[in-house]
Amino acid sequence: MSQIKLPVFHMPFPSAGCHPGLAETRRAAWQWAESEGLILSAPSRKRMIRTRPELWISLIFPKASQRHLDLFCQWLFWAFLVDDEFDDGPAGRDPGMCGSAIARLVDVFDGAPPHGPMERALAGLRDRTCGDRSPHWRRQFRRDTAAWLWTYYAEAVERAAGQVPSRADFARHRRDSVAMQPFLDLHEITAGIDLPESARSLPAYIALRNAVTDHSGLCNDICSFEKEAALGYEHNAVRLIQRDRRSTLQEAVDEAGIQLARIAERVQRAERELTEEIDAAGITGSTRAALERCVRDYRGLVRGDFDYHARAERYTRPDLVERDGHASLSGIFAS
Repeated sequence: MSQIKLPVFHMPFPSAGCHPGLAETRRAAWQWAESEGLILSAPSRKRMIRTRPELWISLIFPKASQRHLDLFCQWLFWAFLVDDEFDDGPAGRDPGMCGSAIARLVDVFDGAPPHGPMERALAGLRDRTCGDRSPHWRRQFRRDTAAWLWTYYAEAVERAAGQVPSRADFARHRRDSVAMQPFLDLHEITAGIDLPESARSLPAYIALRNAVTDHSGLCNDICSFEKEAALGYEHNAVRLIQRDRRSTLQEAVDEAGIQLARIAERVQRAERELTEEIDAAGITGSTRAALERCVRDYRGLVRGDFDYHARAERYTRPDLVERDGHASLSGIFAS
């Protein structure tokens, strides 16, 4: 594994920098986790420290208020706990256990009484996030969050059945499983906008969101394939390219790098087409300004996500996974 060279990426979007409140957000995230009873085992704690959720949030939202930065980082902290449990832990190998846990989380998101620290933490995050948002925004956020959660069940079923998805099927699956869509929804909060349904339905806006999400998913797969290969995890674009083309791992990584550059071009194309559609639809005023804000900020979001994967030890030091062993989080799903 150590002999594999990552491709040289061309990133067309300039960096918007990192939020100066990163350290404060990190402290707030760990204090929040403790207050919610999310007591991590020693290996889990090490993994979260290497994951650095505060870095990702600070890179993609460099101008957010401190309050929003803290809230979004706590969402990400919670999401990484979910990710590690269902990707690496026993729940991800047992479809029944996985399906029950996901159904409970979605029910709690919809207002069911929470049981156990993970559910209680989710309920608190939901209340702090959705209280003053419009009904159509809440529907979008709920849809995107639930779609992400149910991807873990789909993967658990495929693993149990001994199935490996096609590259085309996986690309559609990855658009939800990378969990970027909910954070594009959260972007509207820090940007002070609330897109109407007509704006959300513009084909180029949908294409732009999808391209931003696809870029994040493939970037993550390229940077995490070593860690996931060590765990026998097959839901990774690099691994699927290797299988499909019967290539070497290096050739698969190189091909993924080419595809990543093409996705960045899709982002730029969607930006141009969105401008044309705004004019064609006669969109003016605050809705036009909100869409233009998305175009500007999404560029920085793509770049921040890209820079994060080059800096977080979760991806730069995958060899530490084997040293730490599996960091099971099953206990924090218990009541």
